[in-house]
Amino acid sequence: MSTSILKRKLKSLQTQIPESHAIRLHRAISWLKAAEEQEKLPDLRLICLWVSMNGLYAMDEARFERMQERERFADFVDRLVACDQESRLYNILWNKFSGPIRLLVENKFVYGPFWDNLRGEGRDWEKGFQQSIADANQALSKKNVPYLLRIVLDRLYVLRNQLIHGGATYKSQVNRAQVRDGGNLLLALLPVVIELMMQHPTNDWGKIYFPPVE
Repeated sequence: MSTSILKRKLKSLQTQIPESHAIRLHRAISWLKAAEEQEKLPDLRLICLWVSMNGLYAMDEARFERMQERERFADFVDRLVACDQESRLYNILWNKFSGPIRLLVENKFVYGPFWDNLRGEGRDWEKGFQQSIADANQALSKKNVPYLLRIVLDRLYVLRNQLIHGGATYKSQVNRAQVRDGGNLLLALLPVVIELMMQHPTNDWGKIYFPPVE
């Protein structure tokens, strides 16, 4: 679904959606549109896509601030999947991206503990890495969407950090596959996520970050 369709749909539902939730969705759609405009620049596209995703799950609450990123993902994914009665998210993961997801999950360079180990902050990352690959494959085969999405988003978060925190060269020849595949995956997932949140405006999505102030 294109951003123009999402914008029209959001506008048609304005009277049925709380203002703060409408702002959250509007912001996410704006960054999704920015990502669409960066088709030939995968680094910038991935950054825009992650800003869009961040706008959807971030909350302006003390509880949220105290949570680790994995907990934030888990909390958001659980609420999201509960809305997905038609298994749209699973269909994307299984029918369109099962191959790229396996490559992403099996890539140690987007596995956080691998880098922790290089910094001397962790041990035996390989055991956890192999277990996460097995867990992801099992989740994919058993349609365990929440668990699979958590693993995928965790990998993409490491990739996001490499870009946002200056850990990668712009237009580098290194890590092109995961940047490209990660961008394609988010580009497919985000319109569905936005539409699901649009269809369930009264769910507890939390207070938006930096609400408009007069």
